[in-house]
Amino acid sequence: MNKLRHASLAGAAITVMMLTAACGGGESSAGDDYGKAPAGSSSKIGDGYASGSGGYGSGGASGSAAAEKNAPAKQLAVREAPGIGPVVADGKGLTLYRFDKDTAKPPASRCDGDCAKAWPPVPADDATAAAGLDAELGEVKRADGTMQLTLAGWPVYRYAKDAAPGDTKGQGVGGTWSAFAPDGKKAGVAGGGDEGKEGEGEKEKQPDEEKPAADGVSVNDNPKLGKILVDGQGRTLYRFNKDSAWPMKFACNDACLDTWKPAKPVEKSAVRGVPEKLITTVTRPDGTKQLAVDCWPVYWFTGDKKPGDITGQGKQGLWFAVDDQGKKVTTPAS
Repeated sequence: MNKLRHASLAGAAITVMMLTAACGGGESSAGDDYGKAPAGSSSKIGDGYASGSGGYGSGGASGSAAAEKNAPAKQLAVREAPGIGPVVADGKGLTLYRFDKDTAKPPASRCDGDCAKAWPPVPADDATAAAGLDAELGEVKRADGTMQLTLAGWPVYRYAKDAAPGDTKGQGVGGTWSAFAPDGKKAGVAGGGDEGKEGEGEKEKQPDEEKPAADGVSVNDNPKLGKILVDGQGRTLYRFNKDSAWPMKFACNDACLDTWKPAKPVEKSAVRGVPEKLITTVTRPDGTKQLAVDCWPVYWFTGDKKPGDITGQGKQGLWFAVDDQGKKVTTPAS
């Protein structure tokens, strides 16, 4: 009996090792312990921060809140969002969003699975436009067969973390989500930011977020930290202690991403000085792709102003450079 038990445990351990080596098959889940609004900040329209609890991909809204997020839009209206400008809201005042990885010509939705839990698609039925809305309403068939509302061809979503009318916590999330402007373009962006994008679906172009960075990953011999990984622009790559490789967890979301930018995937042929097997690509909860080293998501720090800077090292006791063997570097920067 003991032998059988030991064999079973050994088999389970091997299985875990195999899954760990595969980075959990690329599946992702979100942490909820980063991205809280700073003290004294408003949770109303224009603050751009996430709520204090509940992470992206953690199941989204629940109960009556979930029903509200999945309800028809009723009469769409235009509201003024401080710091953003005019945005489109549903009949209950909840902000409506669009996703850069979708397309408008032809309309196509690419937010499914965990993404759709965090960004509930708005049903196509029972939607009308109020005065001031300059974009045409339409519909698109989703992969699950349901019909989703479109505005100027773009599929329409709500954000699970928007708890009250006027909230705009989804604005700018992941660099790919924007509230709708009245003309169907991106709110808060000069010119709407749509030039050259609406027809991408016709040309079968790959979204920019998924295009591998041509410049790759290499090793920089830093005088203080030793051999550390940098991207093609010489920016130091960091990992976050609150993320995890197995099970896959992304704890840097929402406001965190304003400071720590997910590194883009790279081609294996563009990897220099580090074992290629350590370089992988993982999928974030918003559907975008991120570079991973030894299955850990990696980021670059906006506080690093020039190649070779390591000002992010040891930040908050949570952020660390990565060495040429994929391990975090705990040596202090000074």
